[in-house]
Amino acid sequence: MNLKILLPFKIFAERTGVVRVVAETRAGSFGLLPHRLDCVAALAPGILVYETEAGGEVCMAVDEGVLVKTGADVLVSVRNAIGGTDLGKLRAAVEQEFLNLDEQEKSVRSVLAKLESGFIHRFAAFHHE
Repeated sequence: MNLKILLPFKIFAERTGVVRVVAETRAGSFGLLPHRLDCVAALAPGILVYETEAGGEVCMAVDEGVLVKTGADVLVSVRNAIGGTDLGKLRAAVEQEFLNLDEQEKSVRSVLAKLESGFIHRFAAFHHE
């Protein structure tokens, strides 16, 4: 298989000769082999594992995103990724970097919703005057 990991601003990794891919979704982990049917999956922050014929098994931390398998091509599009070899450090990076970011985003979205609501109420009051 051909694996390409895309970030919003660059190609993080591009590998050929991939014999298997294991990714995490909200429903759990799943694996891809070369002859599996085409599929699309929403990825959760976690560890992505792939194995190449020449290089062996590689682990990396990925943020939430989308995995698309079409034929021999596997495209993984995520917001952020961290490469490394120590699985414990990668798991800690997922917990610190990606999951905390989600909490910050929820907080920011809540504040923005309150600002928008206040703006709409003031605009409606101004319109009625």
